[in-house]
Amino acid sequence: MYEIKTMNNIAQAGLNILGSKGIMVNVEAEDPDALLIRSAKIHDMPFGDRLLAIGRAGVGTDNVPIDRCTEKGIVVFNAAGANAQAVVELAVCSLILASRNIMDGAFWARSLAGRDNIEAEVESGKKNYVGPEIMGKTLGIIGLGNIGSRIANAAIGLGMDVIGYDPYMSVESAWRISGEVRHAEDLATVYRQSDYILIQLHLTDKTRGMLGADAFRQMKNGVRIINLARGGLVDTDAILAAIAAGKVARYVTDFPDDKLIGAKRVVAFPHLGASTPESEEKCAIMAAQELSDYLLDGTTKNSVNLPDVSLDRAGEARICVIHDNVPRMINSFLDVISAEDINVEHMINKARGDVAYTIIDVGSPVTAEMAAKLRGLSHVRRVRVL
Repeated sequence: MYEIKTMNNIAQAGLNILGSKGIMVNVEAEDPDALLIRSAKIHDMPFGDRLLAIGRAGVGTDNVPIDRCTEKGIVVFNAAGANAQAVVELAVCSLILASRNIMDGAFWARSLAGRDNIEAEVESGKKNYVGPEIMGKTLGIIGLGNIGSRIANAAIGLGMDVIGYDPYMSVESAWRISGEVRHAEDLATVYRQSDYILIQLHLTDKTRGMLGADAFRQMKNGVRIINLARGGLVDTDAILAAIAAGKVARYVTDFPDDKLIGAKRVVAFPHLGASTPESEEKCAIMAAQELSDYLLDGTTKNSVNLPDVSLDRAGEARICVIHDNVPRMINSFLDVISAEDINVEHMINKARGDVAYTIIDVGSPVTAEMAAKLRGLSHVRRVRVL
C-alpha cells in the first residue's frame, strides 16, 4: 500500500479520492511514498529513498526544490487551472479597485462612525474618491496562459479593449481566447498603449522584477498595475517610486510586503487569489488524482518537471523509467528486457529538456534481478515496476 504525507490542510474531497484508490494518508508518515502539500516550504526538507512524487494543491511550485526532485527522479505535480475561476474573479474585482478608489473611500466612510449628520459629510466628501470607469480603456495582459486568457475574455465582456503579450501561448489558450483580443509583438507595445497592465506569469529568474524602473518609464502616465501572480514579478522599490512620481496611479497586488503595507495608492490583498472553498476543493481533487494516477499507473499528466506521459495498460507488468535525455537509452532498456526473453507489449517515451520518461508494458512478470539491471544502467535516475 502506498502512503502519502500531507503537510497542510487538504480539502476532504481530495483525501477521499486517495482513500478510494487504497492509498493511505498519514500526516505523521516518516518515509512516505508521496507528499501532498499547499504552501509548505520544503526546500530544506530531506527526501527519503521511497519518495516518488510531490503534489502541490495549487499552481505555483516555488516552495518545492524542483531541480533536486528531478535529479532524484521525484515527480512534481501542480493543480494547473484548478483555481482559475477564483483568480479571474479577483482580477475583475482588482480592475474596479484600481479605478474607483473604493478602498480609500470605504476607510474614510468608516472613520465617520459616531459623527452627527453623516449623510451631509458623505455628500461633501465623496468628491475626494472619484475614479474612472474601465469601459473603453485598454488593458494590457502579460501572460496569456490558462488564467490570463480567461481574464482577457472577462475584460472584453466588460467593454475594455484588450491587448496581450505571450510568445509562449499554448494552443489550448489560443483556442480559448476571444478573437477581439489584440496581439502585441513585444512588451514595449503593451507598455505604450495600456491604461491598465496585468501581469500573469510564473516567477523565474528571467521574470523576477520584470516590471521595474525601465518598464515603468515606457508606460503611460497614470497607468494602473495589477499583479495577482507572484510578488517578485514587480520591483517594489521601483513601483513605489513610480507611484510617487505620478507615473503609476494605483497598484493592486495579492502579495503585500513591509514596504507596500500602508503605502498610498496601493491596494494589497493577503494572498486571496485561490482563497475560495471551491478553488481549494478543486485543487485538492486535482492534486490527489495526479498523485494516485502516477503511483498506480505511472501517468505524469500535469507534471512540472517531467514530460506529460500516459499509456493505456497492456501486458502483465509495467516498467517506468526516469532517465537522462541521451541517445540509445531505449535500446539499453530493450536489451535488458529481451535478454530475459520477455516480450514488449506497449511503450512510450517522451523528453523534457535534459530528462526523459519511458513507460514499457511487458507480457511477463518482471523479476527483481531484471529491475536491478535496469537501475544499474548509466543515466537512469529511477525505475519502478507496477
